[in-house]
Amino acid sequence: MTDRLLRENHGGVLQLTLNRPEKKNAIDNPLWVAIREAFREAAEDDGVRCVLLTGAGDNFSAGVDLSSFTDTHGDEEHPFESAARAVADFDKPLLAAAHGVAVGGGATVLFHADMVYAGDSLRLRLPFAALALPPEWASSYMLQANIGAQRAAELFYTADWIDAARAVELGVALERVPDEQLLDRALARAEAIARWPVSALREIKRCLRLPHRAAIEAAFVVEREAMYRQAGSADNIEAVTALLEKREPRFGPAKGN
Repeated sequence: MTDRLLRENHGGVLQLTLNRPEKKNAIDNPLWVAIREAFREAAEDDGVRCVLLTGAGDNFSAGVDLSSFTDTHGDEEHPFESAARAVADFDKPLLAAAHGVAVGGGATVLFHADMVYAGDSLRLRLPFAALALPPEWASSYMLQANIGAQRAAELFYTADWIDAARAVELGVALERVPDEQLLDRALARAEAIARWPVSALREIKRCLRLPHRAAIEAAFVVEREAMYRQAGSADNIEAVTALLEKREPRFGPAKGN
């Protein structure tokens, strides 16, 4: 079986590449586990000073592979949740090089990166409203912290696609780069960061993130509770069915007065 997560060491930089290009790097259970373990190991390894996350082929990630949620184990935590926390808890610089589609979890993971480089082909979407689901990866807080409440609300409520230029304009990405130069540019910046002592990089990351820790934890909790309420609801089932049948969803009437 092809490794779902490729690891390459560039001095103090660990490059992690989502490697399911035939599925647009959609994340299934084995890939969730691989992401979790890679970030936990990178946090413990003083030889890793910076992580660079990217995707193989023509895309960053199409997000959650819906088939990964068909294999449930009662109250056991899904590896999606532990992977998200491993990324959120990572205590060193995290850079991302994103191109092609970045959807759902393939977009919200980017909000935990300290610096995001966007290829010209980037098309990013937060499809949660269209799926009748709440956000995840603590993105309900992280996106607001990154770009402001109103801009975050627009992306969540409308489920609009945004391109690389708009991502930079909003502050979702730091810089727009031609696709063919994207990985080299992001890697060069990661290597510049990796020159410095890992102890200093950890402390800087701690200073940057500590003020946000309580809010990130609160977002994880409220999103998980909301997911339990919405996943499998009539609207969610209709949204997924319509997606599979390639038609517009027919949601029921809104409740209220």
